[in-house]
Amino acid sequence: MQPIQQVTLKQLCNEKYASILCYPKYSALETTKRIKQLKQLGVKAIVFMGEKTAFNLSVLGKGYVGIVVAAKTKTGLAALKIRRIDADRKEMEHEAEMLAEANRLGIGPHLMDRRVDFLLMEFINGSLLPQWIKSIKGKGAANRIRNVLRDILEQCFRLDQAGLDHGELSRAPKHIIVDAHDKPHIVDFETASTIRRASNVTSVCQYLFMKSQLARIVRLRVGEINQEALVAALRDYKHQPTTQSFDKILKTCVLTQL
Repeated sequence: MQPIQQVTLKQLCNEKYASILCYPKYSALETTKRIKQLKQLGVKAIVFMGEKTAFNLSVLGKGYVGIVVAAKTKTGLAALKIRRIDADRKEMEHEAEMLAEANRLGIGPHLMDRRVDFLLMEFINGSLLPQWIKSIKGKGAANRIRNVLRDILEQCFRLDQAGLDHGELSRAPKHIIVDAHDKPHIVDFETASTIRRASNVTSVCQYLFMKSQLARIVRLRVGEINQEALVAALRDYKHQPTTQSFDKILKTCVLTQL
């Protein structure tokens, strides 16, 4: 991990830093346009920190649509998603709308503001779910993990009930952050949709309990899960996504005794 660097908007004009604003290719014209948007958002500086890197600078995240960095504002630290100039979309409005809808359900980082090339969001200080689970040790660890897993499933159930499909939860190592208070946050709604059928519960169950490296770790930490019973419960839920069928999933995943 690179040292933390705080860079003012004036310093962002330097090609070394501007390359992040225009990732993956520097453009002086695009830099000027984007710095203007940052001023409108009230961003005072960019803080290069995190476990990922881009152009040898630390960032919070990096994907097909954008780069996520920390940003200093008058109210404190925020997360700033920067649209890549080679992204398959011309603006960030769709993701902003999907995140705002999730926020109405009490899910996801709070959307603070948006511009054509940026989303300004609540900064979640925590660990990605796989790293968090591996770090939990000692007495009560299994129950702490179960509590977080249940919270994740309950958030997914609320998304399903609202008809908002996240779209990436069957492979979610980068999409769930657990904060210092053991609160999980589902992030990155860039491929979310209210048009296709919502399948958040079934998708996240595949990731947490069935078809991933994390599923094996979960079984070691909280106990074995009857896979046949879970498949049957998920089939019933897919047919009728009710509170009753959801509770059956929780029971099958050993999450009801909390």
